[in-house]
Order: sequence, then structure tokens, then C-alpha cells
Amino acid sequence: MKLQGKTALVAGGGRGIGRSVALALAREGVQIAVADILKENAEAVRDEIESLGTKALACKVDLTNRFDVEGMVEVVLGHFGQIDILVNCAGWDKLDPFVESNEETWEKILAINFKSVLYTVKAVLPHMISRGSGKIVNISSDAGRVGSMWEAVYAGAKGAVIAFSKSLAREAARHKINVNVVSPGLTDTPLLQAVRCQSPETEKIIDAVIKATPFRRVAKPEEIAEAVLFLASPGADFITGQTLSVSGGLTMA
Repeated sequence: MKLQGKTALVAGGGRGIGRSVALALAREGVQIAVADILKENAEAVRDEIESLGTKALACKVDLTNRFDVEGMVEVVLGHFGQIDILVNCAGWDKLDPFVESNEETWEKILAINFKSVLYTVKAVLPHMISRGSGKIVNISSDAGRVGSMWEAVYAGAKGAVIAFSKSLAREAARHKINVNVVSPGLTDTPLLQAVRCQSPETEKIIDAVIKATPFRRVAKPEEIAEAVLFLASPGADFITGQTLSVSGGLTMA
């Protein structure tokens, strides 16, 4: 277990990709703080982690609220004494043609997908700098790399995560902190199911994307987690500012 003794904060760890990331890290001996807006989800993942024989902490937090995030990070540091790995997994989307979308939806998409990343990184980074080490892995989306129909604002937010992570990687390298991005394609999560069920049109869009994917299927959350696990490991110590696409070949550049 190359990560034995490390501590990870998994933001948005209560379900979907975040849950799989938390469990994958826990199997490598990492202590996990599971942060999620739904307390029961965070506690359920905490219990799963503890059943593996690893220490875990469940934190109810609104990741779109800076003060809530700062308080949560203080709790995690008070409990574990360190945060070696930060993984930002929170995400939300609603498919609409841009001309039919509204500002309320834009704000929610930007807050959950981008501003939450700013808040967690701003709260955790000083601690990592003081220790002279750390791994930050942000979950983006291939929509943020190449664009996606009916997801203009979501794609913009996820593209911002990529650009922010590259810029942060340049600033943080002097402190021996790695910052990378995992960019999933369609993944079998509750969010994808919600999007599929949104309307007949969104179901057609999802089916079309799957058809355009060379492997003709969506990713499993565990497959995304394996990419995160690699970037958080010592094997990725000389990798920073990179975006790893896990999309079944949907995008190849």
C-alpha cells in the first residue's frame, strides 16, 4: 500500500464517482474525510470505509459556501492532523439549449462545478504548502475539453476547472504539490440517470454519445477512481498540470 498513512479529503464523496474514489483510496490505506451536502450519504460511505478497516470521517458541508468549506477543512485537520490528498468530485448538470437556459441554472452549475473547487483548494492549499507536499486531483469532464450539446454552461465550468488546475500546478510546483485533472466521459452515476430521465430529448443525446464512444458504453465510477488513485500515488510524483481523459475513446486529443 503505497499510500498507507496518508489522509484524503474527498469533496462530493457521498455517491457516484466521489464514493468510488473514497473507497479506492481507502483500500490503499488512506484515511478518508468524506465531504458531502447530504449527511446520510457521507455517513454511509464512511461506514463502508470503516468496514475496510480504515479510519474515516463524515462531514456535512455545502461546497458552494466558502465559510462552510473553511469550517469543514478545520474539522478535518483537527480530526486527522493532515490532508495529503484533495479530490474534488462534486458535480451537477441540467441539459438545456443555451438559449432556453436561465441564470438561476447557470449559477448553480458554476457554483457546484467550479466555485466549490476554488473554495476547497483555497482552504486546503496553505496547509499543503506548510508541509511542502500534497496531491490535488480535480474531476472535470470531457465536455470541458471539447464542448457538449445542451451543456454550454456545464462545459464552460468544467473547462474552467482544467484551466484553473493547470495554472495552479505552475504556482504549487515549488512547494512539491501536484495538481492534475481527471476528465471522465459519460459515467454510470445517479447524475447521469437524472439527466437521462430529464426528457426524451436528453435521453436521445445520452444514447448518441454512447454510440459515438468506441467502447459503446459508459464508464463505471470505479474506472474513474483508478485514474484518480494513480494521480494521487507516488507513481505520479513527476506529473502535474495534466488532464487525463477517461472516456472510452470518445475524445482522443
